[in-house]
Amino acid sequence: MRKFAISDIHGCRKSFEALLDKIAFAQSDELYLLGDYIDRGPDSKGVIDFIWRLQESDYQVYCLKGNHEELMLTAFEDDEDYKMNHWLMNGGVPTIQSFVTEDGKPDIPDAYFKFAESLEYYFEVDEFILVHAGLNFKIPNPLTDEVSMLWIRDWYERIDQKWLGDRVIVHGHTPIAKEEIESQFVKLKKMPALDIDAGCVYAGKRPGMGYLCAFDLSDRVLHFQKNVED
Repeated sequence: MRKFAISDIHGCRKSFEALLDKIAFAQSDELYLLGDYIDRGPDSKGVIDFIWRLQESDYQVYCLKGNHEELMLTAFEDDEDYKMNHWLMNGGVPTIQSFVTEDGKPDIPDAYFKFAESLEYYFEVDEFILVHAGLNFKIPNPLTDEVSMLWIRDWYERIDQKWLGDRVIVHGHTPIAKEEIESQFVKLKKMPALDIDAGCVYAGKRPGMGYLCAFDLSDRVLHFQKNVED
């Protein structure tokens, strides 16, 4: 059994499927997805549908909440337009478009909101803490700050090595170049945090990005898949 972590798919369903093919993901493996399944990319609905198909076919797939799932949930909470506008300005438009029905109207069924609401904030897997964005080390127990787990950036310098012990934090949320991920990986003993968001949705827009990354937690190997969306 192998264990993998992938983050920030952002509607890139074809790239996600290609990455699972590349790592030969099997029913005996475990897959941990670190959030941001939706927004910006072309097929947010398709990403969630594919995750559901895997789970229904007895693949072991476990999902965390990302800040973009939270953005979608809060956009529909009430009649405050600024929350909806904030989501739309941060990639929500392609998500809505992926739910357009045959009559040309967008319709996001309740099941997708329930999925987003049900997601966990972190997983502890062997010697790893898996989280979407990171941890707030300004408080005694960083695993109690759910907002930071969705949104925090620039937190490496505050890591409490005594609290963390021998564990390594694996996260996404902040897109970085493939080469930077590889550089972090070889320095894990000095800095026990690894950002696996290779900016798949930013192919051709940001230097060094445009990849979806899978981190093999069992063998400590990185796998990259280039963006193959239309």
